[in-house]
Parts: sequence; C-alpha cells; structure tokens
Amino acid sequence: MELTLCCPTLFGLEGIVADELRFGGSLSDVQAENGRVLFAGDENTLAWANLHLRCAERVLIRLGTFPAKTFDQLFEGVRALPWEQFIPRDGVFPVKGHSLNSALHSVPDCQKIIKKAVVARLGACYHQSWFEESGAKYQIQFAIMRDTAELFLDTSGAGLHKRGYRASSNAAPLRETLAAAMVKLARWRGREPLVDPFCGSGTIAIEAALIAQRRAPGLLRSFDAEKWGCIDASVWRQAREDALGMTDGSARFDIVGSDIDPACVQLSRENARKAGVAGTVFFEQKDALARDYAGGGTLFANPPYGERLLDVQAAEELYVRLGKAVGDSPMKQYILSSDPLFERCYGRKADKRRKLYNGMLKCELHMYFKHSPSRTAKPSVQK
Repeated sequence: MELTLCCPTLFGLEGIVADELRFGGSLSDVQAENGRVLFAGDENTLAWANLHLRCAERVLIRLGTFPAKTFDQLFEGVRALPWEQFIPRDGVFPVKGHSLNSALHSVPDCQKIIKKAVVARLGACYHQSWFEESGAKYQIQFAIMRDTAELFLDTSGAGLHKRGYRASSNAAPLRETLAAAMVKLARWRGREPLVDPFCGSGTIAIEAALIAQRRAPGLLRSFDAEKWGCIDASVWRQAREDALGMTDGSARFDIVGSDIDPACVQLSRENARKAGVAGTVFFEQKDALARDYAGGGTLFANPPYGERLLDVQAAEELYVRLGKAVGDSPMKQYILSSDPLFERCYGRKADKRRKLYNGMLKCELHMYFKHSPSRTAKPSVQK
C-alpha cells in the first residue's frame, strides 16, 4: 500500500534524517520541514525506516490533514479517514496529541472528539457499536496547528532513540539520536581513532561503533507495527534479515570512551555489551583533563553544561581547563554545549557551529576541524 510517512525529529536534525532517507533508503520524495521529515513509501519502507534511521524520533503514517476550526469539522474530518485499513475489530486505539495557535485549544476535548469519530467510522465498517480493544496497539496522534488538523498512526511505539541497549543511564544522558547525529555531522566512518573523554553512559562511542559496523540501530528492539495484521509478518522478517546481512560485526575500530566516574565506566561497558559492540569500544576510568590529546583522530565530547551536572561557573572552569589540555592537538573536535560563552572559555573560536537540541535544551555543536598550531590565549573565567 502507498503511504505518506512522517518522522518527527529533534530540531536541527531534519536535514540529517532527510539524507538518511535519500541515501540510505534510496528515496526521492523526501521533504524536510521544521521538526519533521515527510516521505512516501510502502510497508517495506516503513519497516526499513524503523530499523535503520539513526536520528529520527519515530515513524508515523500520516492519514490526512484538513481544516478544523470547530469540533464538528474535527469530527467529520476524522470520520472521513480510512481507519479500517489499519485498525481491526479488536485493535487498541488510544489518542494523544497537541494543539497550538488554534480555536480548538483543549487537548482533552480534542481527544474525545477524535476517539468518538474513529469509533463512528469503525462501527459503520464492522457493524458494531462497542469495541473491546484487546488486541494490538494503534496509537493515534493528532496535531492541530493554526486551525489545521493532521492525523497520524504511530508505527514505532517507544521512541526510536530507545535502541534497546541502555536500560539505565547516568544523571545527564545524551539522547541516542543526538549522539548519532554528532557522529554523522563529523562524517566519522571508523578510519581514524575516536575519543570521548566524558563518556557518561557510553552513548557517543556506542553509536559510533554501530555506524562503523553498519549495524541497524533498531535490531535489538520491537515496534508496534510488527503486531499489526495489515502488515504481513514477512515484511518485518525480510527487513531484519537484510539489516543483519549488512552488518559487519567482526570489524574492529579504535574507539575509546573514558570518564572520571568509575560507575559511568562500568555502565558504559554494560551498555556496549548489550548493544553488541563490546569488542569494538574500549572504556576506561580517566580524568578528561589528564588525557594525551597529541595524537590524531576525532574527539567527541558532551561535557557538563551547568544544567544538571556542576553549576555554570564550575562548568566554565572545566571548559577553560579542557581547552588548555587539548592545546594544539591535531585532533578534530566536536563539542556539544549549551553555554553561550563556551568558545571564550575554551580559548578558540569554532570553525563551524550547528544549533541542536538536547531534549528541550538549546545547544550548539562546536566543530573544530581546521588545525591551527597557534591557538589564541585561554582566558580565565571571571568570578
């Protein structure tokens, strides 16, 4: 069946997800918009996207869009959509969503109207007035923006950033989709060493290993649409077989993560084991300021921002000391921070910056890839 698919993304990652679809999925009809990417495909595309996309948050089927200034318009618009093509008699179909800058601003009321309209449509198709909802889950999502409603079915279930290898994390975890995006922005492919001196729960190093081994990030988890009767089980079976066939699990790369906290190091090792890359990533306890950065390769870092770990003053002092420790290193450096004074503290203006969001926190990825033997002096942070 021909489907219009939609992948919500963290702000700043739309272009990366669009490229994943164009080059990895060989799709041509791809449109990147604010906070999402739209594309066309069938059930095979849907399965591929869930298994392979590294930087998208989930995969949705867009069923339709229509004006919705009144509850009557919302009801009729929802009832006109072909819900019976997806939701069976015993399907579970909860409703969630949001409304912004619209006359229909009450989300609970919108949920009730949408649920009622779907029941009306399915009731007419199945000739029944009561739905037990005891089968597979078909999560309905809606978005009402400027009096225009969009209706979706969520095929992923849990967000795609939940790969299945990180059951627990440290106090300030980096979302897996953002970690993968950092590696992709650096165009790191495993040909040179990679170091993460603030590894936390190991996310950047593990995502880098998954990318280098061409291991699909969704292989260790399941998706809601795998239980849908409207998609043949052979579609998912073939998609997983193809993904496994692409994986080069025997390949080894020079990937090192370290942290001053031994609990983080142990957690990272356990997560790498669960991800299937324990033989590819090495984790050690080490102070980031005591590392030797004289060699080549790429440095990725998500140091404390002063939001959840350390206070702002302590975080900025850390940036100053890290800048001095890295010094004239020939390493390419990709450092994520929400502090607008990061470059001043680090002692060097980035060659390029990229606005990204770590959850709801606005950050910038500071990219240093033009080696300069003479760095500017590192100022101290004023107390």
